[in-house]
Amino acid sequence: MRQGWRWYGPDDPVSLDDVRQAGASDIVTALHHVPIGEAWTERDVARRKAEIEDAAPHRSRLRWSVVESIPIPDAVKRDGAGATAAIDAWIASLEAVARNGIKIVCYNFMPVIDWARTDLEWELPNGARALRFDQDRYAAFDLFILRRPGAERQYDGAAIGRAQAAFARMAPADVADLVRVIASALPGSTTEPLTIEGFRDTLDAYRGIDAAALRANLIGFLARVAPVAEQLGVTLTLHPDDPPRPLFGLPRIASTADDYAALFSAVPSPANGMCFCTGSLGVRPDNDLPDMARRFAPRIAFAHLRATKREADGLSFHEADHLDGDVDMIAVLQALLAEDRLRAPGARIVFRPDHGHRMLDDLAPGKRTNPGYTAIGRLRGLAELRGAIRALEASA
Repeated sequence: MRQGWRWYGPDDPVSLDDVRQAGASDIVTALHHVPIGEAWTERDVARRKAEIEDAAPHRSRLRWSVVESIPIPDAVKRDGAGATAAIDAWIASLEAVARNGIKIVCYNFMPVIDWARTDLEWELPNGARALRFDQDRYAAFDLFILRRPGAERQYDGAAIGRAQAAFARMAPADVADLVRVIASALPGSTTEPLTIEGFRDTLDAYRGIDAAALRANLIGFLARVAPVAEQLGVTLTLHPDDPPRPLFGLPRIASTADDYAALFSAVPSPANGMCFCTGSLGVRPDNDLPDMARRFAPRIAFAHLRATKREADGLSFHEADHLDGDVDMIAVLQALLAEDRLRAPGARIVFRPDHGHRMLDDLAPGKRTNPGYTAIGRLRGLAELRGAIRALEASA
């Protein structure tokens, strides 16, 4: 498997030399400066590719091998194949990427908000900081800050009481921070930053769209784009919902093995693939990740390898060390390596460490980091994963 690293472009505090020193060979990035829904140009993609690959002769070579992500506008999620102009722009971006030799494209179909957390600096017992989803803080936001109409019907009395207590403990600065974390788009997000009013309006635009309708819209989108991707030799990899359950009354349709099986059945094109994110899928105890890795192995072109740890209430979770948490990472790696051995060199699975802790020098006051995408935390994760892979390869 090829060792990847997510890079946010020239403004990323983690430089390409930092990536080289971490031992990665493949860059995972996007044109983050292009507004959502606007077509990428071949020239812009080529410029970014040159920034990554045209290194000085004495530098280790890097390759831009995965686009993460070409954002899918809300119009597509609400209207499916009927959002003709938005899909046409997305296909233009896909073609620009393919003409530059990039053959893996990651995307997600989460409505309104992308990956969701309530804490970006949750302190671990060792003093490092992790991303966390606290169910009570989420419910406090939903019920008492967003004040979503009808939200109280989705919580029992005890949950509402805990949320009310959590809200009562928040100072105005805490409320503002929670709004920023949930509504203002996290690093790598493919959704627009929202104010509270904008959040309510966008939710209202999804009124009447249930899981069946959202799935039909995704299938309609794939029916348009998968044949183009197949012709271009590109694999589309759908990232799981994060967390893998409904939020804010919105459906989520990429959370379980059954969800993915339904999509692969509806759109059997070999271009219709999966981003196997162990952290997202691992939040659900009913997801058997090693079994999913074996079952969907031919569809996995790209993997996010991280571990999440479910907490006592069964709904809260935090980012654990890469080989710990609730994910049987060794069994997952065994399944992915077995598939990888069957592939031609140009079709190897690309993986990247994900959501590393903020630790060591990255904790220095004033040092700029992207939450979940620090250099040292991911360096540790990649080193652990690389060592596990070497051991498994040696024993195969």
